[in-house]
Amino acid sequence: MKNEDKMSKRISLIFLCVMALFWILPLLWVISTSLKPESQAISWPIRWIPETLTFQNYVDVFMRDDVPVLRWFWNSFFVATVHTMLMLLVNSMSAYAFSRLHFRGRDVLFWSLMGTMMIPPVMNLVPLYGLISNLGWVNNYAALIFPGLASVFGIFLLRQFFIGIPVELEEAARIDGASAFFIYWRIILPLAKPALVVLALFTFMANWNDYLWPLIVTSSTEMRTLPVGLAIMQGTFNIQFAKLMAATVLSAIPVIILFVFAQKFIVKGIAMTGIKG
Repeated sequence: MKNEDKMSKRISLIFLCVMALFWILPLLWVISTSLKPESQAISWPIRWIPETLTFQNYVDVFMRDDVPVLRWFWNSFFVATVHTMLMLLVNSMSAYAFSRLHFRGRDVLFWSLMGTMMIPPVMNLVPLYGLISNLGWVNNYAALIFPGLASVFGIFLLRQFFIGIPVELEEAARIDGASAFFIYWRIILPLAKPALVVLALFTFMANWNDYLWPLIVTSSTEMRTLPVGLAIMQGTFNIQFAKLMAATVLSAIPVIILFVFAQKFIVKGIAMTGIKG
């Protein structure tokens, strides 16, 4: 039995290593291409190690006046950060209400809300754009920040975590005269840090990588986000792959840094967020 377990672990390890290699190869190719002159970036066969190592592509990305990469970078960072913070607030308050407060129709309302996850998001684009247009938010930061703050997935994730927090802590606080908001803010949220970090990471990554919605609601070059800007660069640089890959590497750095610092919370947050009640 022990030999079979060892063999099973070895097979699983080999499989995971192969899958990890398939995932990392595109990233290595992007980094390698960004460090090559343009003549080598499009050469065949592919050379993984650049014959001539250069950082000029990164310099060119920032030096072009017609391609405001720093502004796009700031737009993406500002929008993703503010959207994530507001989303955590809205979703955590909703999740607290659905998990701790008792009111008529609570479960019916929650599962009706869960049913909306079956609606394809693309179906909401036209009515959502109409609403944004009527509010005068087109080509504005508000159009990039406020839509999608009430995430059904976020509410569900936090609700499941809140259910796992011992009720005795809340009851003891109520005996001491604590209000519902005090319990939510000073007891529930500090204990739910792993789940909040996981949701923040997922939200930031989704907003940072979003392409379709920023493309629809922004019109000026200065209001574009980084994913839309990368698409513009393909035309601006006539698809100069080395410079495009350099900009792509720069766009991935914030997400990688965020993942490195948050990885210890990811497994813990997901593991502790069971499917309860």
